[in-house]
Amino acid sequence: MHIVDGALSNDVVIGGAVLAVGGIALGLKSLTAEKIPAAGVLSATFFVASLVHVPIGPSSVHLIMNGLAGLVLGWAAFPALFVGLLLQAVFFGFGGLTVLGINTLDIALPAVLVYFLCRPGIVRSGPAVAAIWGAIGGGLAIALTTGCVAVALALSGEEFVPAAKLVFFAHIPIMGVEALITGAAVYLARRVKPEIFGVVTG
Repeated sequence: MHIVDGALSNDVVIGGAVLAVGGIALGLKSLTAEKIPAAGVLSATFFVASLVHVPIGPSSVHLIMNGLAGLVLGWAAFPALFVGLLLQAVFFGFGGLTVLGINTLDIALPAVLVYFLCRPGIVRSGPAVAAIWGAIGGGLAIALTTGCVAVALALSGEEFVPAAKLVFFAHIPIMGVEALITGAAVYLARRVKPEIFGVVTG
């Protein structure tokens, strides 16, 4: 869900960059040695999942997997997703460097919100119920991301409002797919490696 260079007003680009830097700083503070392997894997997952994308106006439709990143990493999702976005911009020209900040904010902020909304349910529940919370988180992260992209476009000019609506409706199928994938991933993790969610067993 990359916004391309030149699509946004300077105010939105600068504001997004400032907020993204703040999120990355908080994420680096919370990125403990134990989280680094998971951050690397989830950054790579995001990188690969969003390589196949279909352009939709000033944005694009593709898998993101930011819900899973948020559920596992919390604030550390900011630097993890930033690295993936940076590599995509440099190697493939997805999005662009001037909009790297706002793209990071649009994708990582929903991941963090999902962490606070859905992670408690994953921690307190067994694998089956945790999977439901994971599915909710996966779908919700995409809905929130499309909302953030729509707001960024709308703030850049009324001419982008139709594109903002198109971005949201085009991602409804993606919400369902990501909900299923994230729910399955959470179920598997709760069964074989529950400590990834801070669950202490035994």
